[in-house]
Amino acid sequence: MLALVYQGPGQKKLDDRAKPAVQAPGDAVVRITKTTICGTDLHILKGDVATCKPGTVLGHEGVGIIDSVGAGVATFKPGDRVLISCISSCGRCGPCRERMYSHCTTGGWILGNTIDGTQAEFVRIPYADTSLYPIPPGADEEALVMLSDILPTGFECGVLNGKVQVGSTVAIVGSGPIGLAALLTAQFYSPAEIIMVDLDDNRLEVARRFGATATVNSAKGDAAQQVMDLTGGRGGDTVIEAVGIPATFKICQDVVAAGGTVANVGVHGCKVDLELERLWSHNVTITTGLVDTFSIPMLLKTVQSKRIDAAKLITHRFKLERILAAYDTFAQAADTKALKVIIEA
Repeated sequence: MLALVYQGPGQKKLDDRAKPAVQAPGDAVVRITKTTICGTDLHILKGDVATCKPGTVLGHEGVGIIDSVGAGVATFKPGDRVLISCISSCGRCGPCRERMYSHCTTGGWILGNTIDGTQAEFVRIPYADTSLYPIPPGADEEALVMLSDILPTGFECGVLNGKVQVGSTVAIVGSGPIGLAALLTAQFYSPAEIIMVDLDDNRLEVARRFGATATVNSAKGDAAQQVMDLTGGRGGDTVIEAVGIPATFKICQDVVAAGGTVANVGVHGCKVDLELERLWSHNVTITTGLVDTFSIPMLLKTVQSKRIDAAKLITHRFKLERILAAYDTFAQAADTKALKVIIEA
């Protein structure tokens, strides 16, 4: 089968790999119909994710059709159409019982990280009963790819951890796919203001179309001052970091209001400064964490009811044999205006 294989920092290859097989009773093998590329995949290629070893098939998002199942799988059968969660959950260990599936003692974020992932024609899914979701008849499968990771991540790690409330002020630093997912789902709670910060005017224009009340271009280095001016010097009740670099984390610290929350979503590949000498007296909360994907069933309903139009995050489409071109397009988003790219296997 065709698969996109990580070869080490800065290196990837579309290769011919053996089709995966069921290895444990709870496994399912899924024939991928549609997958995508995540910013985390780019972090892996930068060498930021040491747990991903050369030779691993990348990807942790997608939809597909059950090809085969292990003897212990009770919920699914061959031929079923399924949504793949980016998090694999046994459903039984202590963290799973607390809905902290990302810290499952034998699962978590393993797809495209410690085991082969979804950027291939087939993928093996451990714990299929608790890591796959049935796709409703007639559903837009391209839109549902957004539910594997980015919508739950923006919602759980940004909106819920950030304690977005009715009438509050939200600042989202980073207007890429994850930041836009946080923007879309923050509107569940009707904040009074949602301010988006980014270097890219195109992405800021997209943010305005998606519901941002104000946008700030950070190219001149005065983003924090602009946000403070927009909020009358108060700052944001919720500030969401959706990039993962020191400069954006600093902006978040600079604009969080007293009593506010900085919700970190970005993947950080190097250390950042925590300016406690300024923040110690401000009653500020800082949250971190991987997505747990417990919100997928709820988000699936919102997409089905058209409360959220997840498909508008999709800007480009490629066949699997052109996935290297898809990576180039995704990585050069400032030039290509790419948000999410759909890859059809």
